[in-house]
Amino acid sequence: MNEVMKEITKPQVEKQAAPVPSDNYQLSFIGQYLFILLLLLSAICSEATAQEKKMTRKEKEAAWRAERLRKRAAEERIEIHNDSVQYMQAIAALKNGSWALEASNVTFNNGASNFVTESTNFISLNDGTATVQTALDNSNVYSPNGLGGITLTGRIGNEEMKIDRYGNVYYSFGISGSEISATVSIVLTAGSNQAAATVSPNFNSSNLSMSGYIYPYNNAGIIEGTSGYY
Repeated sequence: MNEVMKEITKPQVEKQAAPVPSDNYQLSFIGQYLFILLLLLSAICSEATAQEKKMTRKEKEAAWRAERLRKRAAEERIEIHNDSVQYMQAIAALKNGSWALEASNVTFNNGASNFVTESTNFISLNDGTATVQTALDNSNVYSPNGLGGITLTGRIGNEEMKIDRYGNVYYSFGISGSEISATVSIVLTAGSNQAAATVSPNFNSSNLSMSGYIYPYNNAGIIEGTSGYY
């Protein structure tokens, strides 16, 4: 009985709770983690720098040339696409009888060649009426057309158009008016809207040549002066 009472009255030993990490311990752990992370990042950057340094001067030049060629090829693809679109538009404009050849260069029968303003030097056709205009000196308001040249108009006839196997377009027509009687011959270069034209008078040999680009008449930026002589 006494042994039982001793067992009952025996002091109970309380279980001790697990120690809680202090704030200093947690901060130390975070610091170690950040330190390891910085070491890893530093190793990665060092590797990338080492790889870059391994490229020789010739290799860098080769890489630069390859990138330049890639960009140039992309630009050429865009240019070819744009040229093809303008080429088809020019053919359609010729077939529809509504176009303008804006000239950047004019050559006269004596061989004199002049770089000119496209908007005031042109050959055009619209609604069956063709116009041939030159304007070599925009400051000369006393010229027949008020733009430094002449503007001649007439009705057209005898249209002919053919395309060779390379895609070059040959187009010609006659123009007849009170101030002009001539044959106009145009060659449209395959794959673009670039063209060259020759105006051959029927009663003399004073040919006029123009080179430039053909656009649909409604898209052209031409400025027409006063037609005829005075």
